[in-house]
Amino acid sequence: MTQGNGNRSWLGKASCRMDAWQAARADWKSDVERFKADQRTARRTGVRVDNPGPPPTGFSLLPWLLMGMGAFSNIFQAGTPQPWLGALGLLAFNSLYIYVVFRAFVKEKREARSTRVALVLMGGVTCALALGYGGNWLFFFPLLGLATGAVTRGPWLGRIGLGLTALAVAVSAVQDGWGAVNIGYATFLSTMVTAAILSLSEAVRELRAAREELARRAVEKERLRFSRDLHDLLGHTLSVIVVKSEAARRLAPRDMDAALAQITDIESVGRQALTEIREAVTGYREGSLATELDRARSALEAAAITPVVHHSGPPLAAHTETLLSWVVREAVTNAVRHSGASRCEISVEGAVERVRVRVVDDGRGAGERGVGAGDAVNGVGAVGAVSGVGAMSSPGTGLKGLAERVAAAGGRLEAGPGPRGGFVVTAELPVEVLERDAAAVG
Repeated sequence: MTQGNGNRSWLGKASCRMDAWQAARADWKSDVERFKADQRTARRTGVRVDNPGPPPTGFSLLPWLLMGMGAFSNIFQAGTPQPWLGALGLLAFNSLYIYVVFRAFVKEKREARSTRVALVLMGGVTCALALGYGGNWLFFFPLLGLATGAVTRGPWLGRIGLGLTALAVAVSAVQDGWGAVNIGYATFLSTMVTAAILSLSEAVRELRAAREELARRAVEKERLRFSRDLHDLLGHTLSVIVVKSEAARRLAPRDMDAALAQITDIESVGRQALTEIREAVTGYREGSLATELDRARSALEAAAITPVVHHSGPPLAAHTETLLSWVVREAVTNAVRHSGASRCEISVEGAVERVRVRVVDDGRGAGERGVGAGDAVNGVGAVGAVSGVGAMSSPGTGLKGLAERVAAAGGRLEAGPGPRGGFVVTAELPVEVLERDAAAVG
């Protein structure tokens, strides 16, 4: 009973392997047909198609087994000693060859112990057949070299190739004398050329995959940049428009001139927003810190918040001003929308190595703006720290995006409740690093 179960298990495994082999062969043929179709299209249209063709598989190395046809015919010739033994040796060699070359194109299988053991057994069978029969049986050494080159990679390839060549010459010399030089040359050539071609093919495909991955990441990075810019632009602009519209509505019954002034500001903000959105799409927008401070002052005054602005320090690089402008814009938008503050202080302090912007309001602080422990996002060290993201108009979007930008420039962003209440946003940037980056971009 046990033997019957063992036989069924062996037959089941063999059937599964045969099914897998047939599926792999069908995939390979499909890839070949697709490649041929692309080539025909390229010849017909004159447009180059970026298709390197199907990846090499064990099927591409099977035709080389025809080199053993001479040995196969010797089995049926009169005078061949013990032909049944030669037939078993030929069957064993072909089976091991197929096993090895089909595992050579999968890195995990290629480096497995079973593959190397099969290669060593293949070498033993090759030596035995060469010593026992000679003649056409010596051509199994180049086939052994081909299988070895398909499996071997790295710095050991040269040593293994020379060692296998020396073995082929030594064994062949017993049967063929000086003809062993030709066998040795063919063995060395098949080993090294096969390894070189397969390694180059593998490297080309890895580079192509890396290029596609880089292109995919570039697209994702551009989408992230555009989404951040769009959020920062529209979030601030719409907040200003809403605040000034409310101010115009309040002023209209008693002071039409002041209401018209607010409406004029709304028109100006809308036009500027259109310009900035167009520039954001092309990716060339660079914010001016002085302009952003003026806009912040206007937005705060329209929201009945007293602005206090301090700006000191040397001139800053364009990229530095752009990042600081984003910080001021996001912090002021937060204060206008949610703080309920009566006073907001904005300070920009520049030094030789670092510049710092700090926005402080005396509003309700983070606790009353819906910031919970689960909403906070914190980073530590050179990457930066962010907390209180939930206080933003879009929780986790505004300050989180700013933190990523500032951290990418080697800076640090902190946001959270102040020691005396209110809300504080602080950003520090290394001026020298950003100046070098700006120079590189320019």
